[in-house]
Amino acid sequence: MSHKCHSILWGKSGSLLAEIASVSADLSHGHVIPEHSHPEDQLLFASKGVMTLRTNQGVWVVPPMRAMWIPADTSHAVSMSGQVSMRTLYLLPKLCRALPAKCFVMNVSALLKELILHACKFSKLQKKTTIERRIIEILVDQLKEVKSVPLQLPHPVDSRATRVVESLLENSGDQRTLEELCKDCGASKRTVQRLFLEETKMTFAKWRQQLRLLHGLRLLASGEKVTAAAFEAGYNSTSAFISMFRKQLGTTPARYLESGVERD
Repeated sequence: MSHKCHSILWGKSGSLLAEIASVSADLSHGHVIPEHSHPEDQLLFASKGVMTLRTNQGVWVVPPMRAMWIPADTSHAVSMSGQVSMRTLYLLPKLCRALPAKCFVMNVSALLKELILHACKFSKLQKKTTIERRIIEILVDQLKEVKSVPLQLPHPVDSRATRVVESLLENSGDQRTLEELCKDCGASKRTVQRLFLEETKMTFAKWRQQLRLLHGLRLLASGEKVTAAAFEAGYNSTSAFISMFRKQLGTTPARYLESGVERD
């Protein structure tokens, strides 16, 4: 059950305390933040480790030096892969009007990274304080320019397709064909293919490929070698995993996790 958090930007009397608030935490591998929501927009960032965020709409994987945008009142849970240094900014809703009202993973420029880390040195940032107002303004300007990263795994809504999803989420390396998976979901292969395309905007083959990629990324973050991560994620060879990783994210797994900050 989702827990609704109290606002940290508004006082009990209804007065505005700040435009931005921050929380910093160092979390261990396997730590889970239970499902909850809050009335502020949230920018979730980790300078170390990989976070996996789950909502009713799908799963997002957030590698180190990337960030997650979570709109206000979105119920979500977060789990950690590897040691995670999490930095979170809570923003007054509509402060970043340029960003979409949906979750997405973003690349983080070197400047945006430093702004996030600097903002986290303040428990709260207020526009009425000159120095803090400048930080808020530059941060908002930088967020207007961010680019999304394809690290989302959308979930279908139809119960027949969700049974296939649940089965594969339990075992990303499952080698059964879609036809074999459909035997347990109460629908034909053609029906499930149609449902995936209609409800996730991805073919089933593409969806499964994305699932394996994201699972492999989490395994790498938790310390697995590339070969072990590739096979556990369901790839037949290390080269196939690296090739797909490069195709989707533009570089090799090792470089992606090491480099973090987006290059100009």
